[in-house]
Parts: sequence; structure tokens; C-alpha cells
Amino acid sequence: MDEKRMVKVTERITRLNGVHSMGVIGDPGCEGLGTYNMKVYAGALEESGKDDITLVAGDLVPTGTDHYYRMIQDITETLAQNPVYSLRGNHDTGAYTEYFGHKNYALLTERFAVVVLDNALRAFEEEGLTLLSEVLAMEAVGQVIIAFHIPVPNHFILNCVTEEEFSRLKSAYEPWRSKVKYLLCGHVHSRFIDVVDGIPLICTGGGGAMIEDVSRDIKACDVEHHIIHFYVKDGVLDYRISNLSEDCYGRESEDAILNQRLKETVDGELTAHFKYLMFADRAERRGLSHISNLFRALAASEYHHARNFYSVLERPAAFMESVKTYLPGEEFEYEHLYKMMITYAKDHQSPLTRQAYEGASAAEKVHAALLKQAEDVENFAEETIYVCPICGYVMTGDSVPERCPVCGGPKRQYQVFGQNADEK
Repeated sequence: MDEKRMVKVTERITRLNGVHSMGVIGDPGCEGLGTYNMKVYAGALEESGKDDITLVAGDLVPTGTDHYYRMIQDITETLAQNPVYSLRGNHDTGAYTEYFGHKNYALLTERFAVVVLDNALRAFEEEGLTLLSEVLAMEAVGQVIIAFHIPVPNHFILNCVTEEEFSRLKSAYEPWRSKVKYLLCGHVHSRFIDVVDGIPLICTGGGGAMIEDVSRDIKACDVEHHIIHFYVKDGVLDYRISNLSEDCYGRESEDAILNQRLKETVDGELTAHFKYLMFADRAERRGLSHISNLFRALAASEYHHARNFYSVLERPAAFMESVKTYLPGEEFEYEHLYKMMITYAKDHQSPLTRQAYEGASAAEKVHAALLKQAEDVENFAEETIYVCPICGYVMTGDSVPERCPVCGGPKRQYQVFGQNADEK
């Protein structure tokens, strides 16, 4: 097997020598192949590189055209550290077989087997079920993972194949039920472990797509991006879950030239974002809403460009620990930097500069106070935040003044974030 290669499966059954473990990545590309999402996939490929092979559990791409398949193939070829196999998800339409080969196939290792079945259209193909029975009937095969994309009926979610389809699958494995150690699927942008028909079901969709609330029992805040490691321990096929940190991929940011150029590009994109918003405001005041809309759209585009570039650079702390990392910058601004600039502006008869720094300093103090409260993320209680668009002052509470206490801007212009946003 070639290293760093996305495998095109050409045989129904492939025997793999020297393979003792497998990393599984779920749903990396169905929400798009932008840099922001692909950073998670890059981190997942690094983590799965600890295993002998990798399996992507479907939805490699947002839709199955040559353009997107070439993109995911190029990223995978460049970053993968072991052979990468795939199974077809409901987004992997069109040219899937031209790039990745068979939709139903089996990988036989020395200690376990993986049977990949296509159910991307919510139905198992007969050729896949026949293959499953064929592999299970092999005397040398003792422990099997059955992998497919869309879950079978379970106790957590309704987004699954029908009971009738599950019955077809059960009929195929029933004579060799004891050999089936795991049912493995993706599709759901989350993670859960269940037992169906007496067999553990592992659902993993945390390899790139944004984690979602999928039920009252499975909330996005409780699930991290992750991969699943399968391995044999004391002769028994086992698994463990590896959560991916917010700082899951940093190879490119360690290149000194790239790092500097990315920082410069982020600065440029954010400056353009700000300039376009400023011009949109000017157009709005003149009643030219069509021009204002154009520049707000351009500003949004520049922001997303900046986010993509910055995501390559960013090395954040874990989410629940991140809020406190922003506090020192806010405190430094109003305790030191802005005080110094206010004094300088006053001494040099620059009243507008002084006014801007005084207004910002007042707001930064509120920022710092709110960030201190928000360090306890789960118990942060402020439901509505108000921002004066004239000077940027921040206010909270059930009752806010009719005029901004810093610049006098009217309450009717406040930007409202949170529970009362629709009542403005």
C-alpha cells in the first residue's frame, strides 16, 4: 500500500497485511470544503495517522462533481499519513466511483474485517448484502465491523433507514451474528453509541462538519469534533474515541514565511471589511440602499476570507477555557494603551482622537467585566447585550438608558444582541 494516498478500491475483497488498527473520520465535507471546515479534517487526518489505515464514513464532499472530488482528493493525498478508504454518503453522488471505486467492498486484515456497504440512498444494495454474507461465511474471519453511512433504527434519532431496510441487513448477517462486533455509521453531525439488535452501533459525524443538536438528548455543546480508533486488544476488537482539540492542526502556521504572509493577508482582509462597512453606512445615510447592500455583502465576503486565512494561523485553547484568554488584551487597552493615547492626544490638541480613545476605553472596561463573568461559560447569565453604534459602548440589563452615557446616541439606534433583539 502506498503511503499518503486516497485509495481507489478496485477489488470486492482486499486482503491487507500488517494492518492492526483503523481510524474512522465521519462527514468531513458535506457542509463545504472551505478552509474553516477543512482545518478540522486536516486535524482528523493527523490523528487517524496513528492507525494503520483510515476510513472516511461518507460525505466527503458537498455534492458529487469532479471539482469537489478533486479538491478532497488533493487535500487527502497531501495530508494523510496512511492509506485512506472511503464509503459513499448521501452527498457523495455523481462521479464517486470514478474516484474511489467500489461502493460495496471488504477489507480483510489479519485480526478483523471491515465490510463497507452503500446505503447512501437509504437502501442497502443487494450486491453489498451478498458480499457481507460471503465475508461472514469465511472461516478465517472472526471479528467484523459493518460500515455504512445512514444509521439503522436506534434509540437516539429518527434520521435513519427504515425498519424494513434494517431487516434486510439483519437477514444477511443473522447466520453469523456472533462475528459482527460493531455497526458503524456517519451521516449525523454528532456522535452517539447505542446497542441495536444486540450489537454496538457507533455513529460518528465529527470529522469536519459543524457539530449540531440532533435531539433533546444529544446537544452540540456536549460533543466535540472527533475520530474513532478501532484496534485489537488481547485478541478482542475494541475502540476508543479521540476528541480533536480546537488546536487540532498547526503544521502550516509553523512555516515562518506562510505565518507572516497569512497575518498580513488577515490584516488586509479585515481592513477591507471595515472600509466596506463604513462606505455602506455612508450610502445608507444618502438613501442609496442598493449601494449599501452591495458594500455590506462585499464586507461579509472579506470577513469570511479573513476567517479562512486566520483559521490556518489560529491555535486556540479549548473552548471552555478560551474566554479568559481574551481578558488580558482588554485590560491592557484601557489600563495602559488608551490612557497613554488620551494624554498624547490632549497634549497635541487632537480632540477627535482623544474622544475616540475615551469612548473606546469606557467600552473596554465593560468588555473586561463581561469577560470575567463569561469565564464561567455555562453559568453566564446576561441574556441581552446592547451596543451603541455611535461610539461602541456596551450595556446590559433589563433597563438601559435612553441615551448612551458616553456619546449620547439614542436608544432607538442601539444594536441589540440576544433575547430582546426582535423587540427593538
